[in-house]
Amino acid sequence: MNPDALSAALLTVIVPLAEARRPGAVEGLTAADLPLERPKNRDHGDWASNAALKLAKAVGANPRELAAEIATALEGVDGVASVEVAGPGFINIRLDAAAAGALARTIVEQGAAYGTNDTQRGATINLEFVSANPTGPMHIGHTRWAALGDAIARVLLASGATLVREFYINDAGAQMDRFGRSVLASVKGEPTPEDGYPGSYIDDLGRRVLALQPDLLGLPDPETVARDLAYELQLGDLQASLEKFNVHFDVWFSERTLHARGEDGGPSLVDEAVDRLRAQGHVFDAEGAVWVRTTDFGDDKDRVIRRSNGEYTYFAADAAYYLNKGDRGFAHKIYLLGADHHGYVHRLKALAGAAGDDPEKDIEVLIGQLVSVNGARLSKRAGNIIELDDLRDWLGTDALRYSLARYPADSPLTLDPDVLTKRTNDNPVFYVQYAHARTHNVARNAADSGVTRDAFAPELLTHETESALLGALQEFPRIVAFAADVREPHRVARYLEELAGLYHRWYDNCRVTPLGDEEVTDLHRTRLWLNDATGQVLRNGLDLLGVSAPERM
Repeated sequence: MNPDALSAALLTVIVPLAEARRPGAVEGLTAADLPLERPKNRDHGDWASNAALKLAKAVGANPRELAAEIATALEGVDGVASVEVAGPGFINIRLDAAAAGALARTIVEQGAAYGTNDTQRGATINLEFVSANPTGPMHIGHTRWAALGDAIARVLLASGATLVREFYINDAGAQMDRFGRSVLASVKGEPTPEDGYPGSYIDDLGRRVLALQPDLLGLPDPETVARDLAYELQLGDLQASLEKFNVHFDVWFSERTLHARGEDGGPSLVDEAVDRLRAQGHVFDAEGAVWVRTTDFGDDKDRVIRRSNGEYTYFAADAAYYLNKGDRGFAHKIYLLGADHHGYVHRLKALAGAAGDDPEKDIEVLIGQLVSVNGARLSKRAGNIIELDDLRDWLGTDALRYSLARYPADSPLTLDPDVLTKRTNDNPVFYVQYAHARTHNVARNAADSGVTRDAFAPELLTHETESALLGALQEFPRIVAFAADVREPHRVARYLEELAGLYHRWYDNCRVTPLGDEEVTDLHRTRLWLNDATGQVLRNGLDLLGVSAPERM
């Protein structure tokens, strides 16, 4: 019996009791309104409910008396071993071993699907993250946003959302011209322009551009050619770095698309954005410029969208991009931005309101805080940053991804390489991966000893470590659903560490393979199911974080 089934049983018990006291008092009540919690002290049972405390006033009952009535009725539910009332009206529920242990078989049979849920079904989400400028390598901040953004996408997809991962390429504007001048200067052997991009990676791009276009300096407009070729090369490098980091994007959206003229020289998406916002009634003209009245939606000031000289502001591209996401069918937009983008929160929410959307429902702006690495050296190529590729080569993809996803986005973070490169239990990713590898080692040893899964007797799983392990395994789908709902994949990581600890304690107390000449029994076979179920959940959880699950370590 899993928590959802137990909540459903609780509902069937509560409704008639409540109706008998006060008809209509709990009309519309669902199983989702009756969440269960695992008691911190396992001596108090497998699950706890505060339903009596929540509903007592509505049904006109004393909480403890109502809890006693619920407890009596629950004891008659199949799979429930005992129910006790504690304190002012808490209900502690203990399942019988067979009902609790049956989960092991369910998990093994569901495999990779265990933990998936439909709590986000119907949501159409555009998740934009990283969006590094294509003028240089990705730095440590981008690395954090990549790990976090991809993990958020994975838990949302596992919860039934329709979602695309999107990278917004900032490939328009003055920065690209500075980039082109920097590369051309390198080709010519000249110093980096005063406003240019430093670093030996520019020299490398220059050499690669010259290899593609040997007569570059003889062309009528070498700067534009250098810019465009270097841009394609640098973008390819960014894409390759992310793929090696196990981060895949479904859409690479070019900012140039927003400024490009339509067919037959028609208006661009930016031109259309101004007209569309004006039609919503939130655009006004003042001092020769065009403004959006974003203060109507909580922004600290109104925003200029087109200057008096006719040039568009960055806000205009933001508006066109936001509207384009909606045009592509995404009702919900999530932006994961860096720590230096706090000012964008109100601006983007106000933009959503000006576009006719609900700023509290249709858009989320998540700000990722700074991250540092003890002892990290600045990139030799870029000169002033710590590069993603260098971090990955140094710490490894798994350690880096797990550590960056292990903390909330709004938490400043310092990584300790001495810990992350150790093969000890002090290293969280090693601790979890080792637990997974151990489940495979147990399965291999079981096979060598003739222990198979051809029998399953869950009522035999009575050891206290088995009860604790099964209780944790039951929690996994709810952990995934909650992580998706609050956009916090670190909850999956912390869950996996708890599960690994429970598994190691179980391993120390309960044998899957017989000792010596001991006969193989159904207890050994059933424990193999529990072992394999734990390995499956560890594997599923690591996959949600984009981390591998090795079978040997």
